[in-house]
Amino acid sequence: MKLTEYLHFVSGCRSLEELWVGHVEQMAQYGLDRLIYGYTRYKTETSLGDPDDFVILSNHSSEYLNGFMHTGLYFHAPMTRWALENEGACSWRQVHEQMANQELSVEGQKVIEFNVGQGMTAGYTISFHSISRRFKGAISLAAKRGVSQDQVDEMWALHGDDIVLINNITHLKILSLPYSPPNRGLTKRQREALQWVGDGKTTQDIALLMGLTSATVEKHLRLARDALSVETTAQAVLKAALQNQMFVMEA
Repeated sequence: MKLTEYLHFVSGCRSLEELWVGHVEQMAQYGLDRLIYGYTRYKTETSLGDPDDFVILSNHSSEYLNGFMHTGLYFHAPMTRWALENEGACSWRQVHEQMANQELSVEGQKVIEFNVGQGMTAGYTISFHSISRRFKGAISLAAKRGVSQDQVDEMWALHGDDIVLINNITHLKILSLPYSPPNRGLTKRQREALQWVGDGKTTQDIALLMGLTSATVEKHLRLARDALSVETTAQAVLKAALQNQMFVMEA
C-alpha cells in the first residue's frame, strides 16, 4: 500500500490481528520481512517486568522466538539495550561496530551468535517515545536473508522517514486496541464486574446490576484477579484498563 492508503488502513483496524498482518506486509515492501514488536508497561531500573505481561507481536519462526524470547536472550540483546536508553531509529551497523571493537558483553556476544545462526544480520530497530519511565515499546525490523547492512542503510536513506512514521502510527494504534496475553483473557462476566468496580460500585451494587448473588460476583472478581495474575481487585481494574480489556465493544 502507498503511505496514505496504509494510514487509512491503520485508522480503520479493529483488531491486533488485522493490524499486524497489514503491518508485516507493508514492511516487506521495504525488504524488512521479519519483525518483532514488543511493549511493556511494567519496566523498572532492573527489569522489563513479567514477560507474560509483554505485548509481543512477531512473524518470526517459533524456533527463533523460542530461542530469543523464552530463554531470556532478548534482555541482553545489544539493540534491546539501546532501545531502553534511546528513542528513534538505529541501524544494526552499530552492533557490527561494537563487535569489531570488542565492546559487547559475553551475554551480548551470545545474542549476536544466535542471531547470525538465524540469518538475522542486517536491519534497523525503532524505539518509540514513552510517556512514562515504566512504559517502553520498540520494534526490530530484520532484512531479508542475504541482504547486507550496507544495502539496508541505502534503502533507509531513501525511505527511513516514511518507515519511522509508519511504525510510530502503528505503535499508537496497537496501544489503543485490546490485548489479552496468552491464558490471561477475561470472560464477559469478569470484565463486566471489573467495569462496575471501576465505576465505584460495591459488591452488593454489582450483584443487583448484574442480576447475580454477591457470592457469584465475588467469584467473578476472584477469577479476574487470577486471570490477570494480581492480588487485589484494584490491581485487576488497573491492569485490565492498561491492556484495553475494559469497556470492550462486543462484536
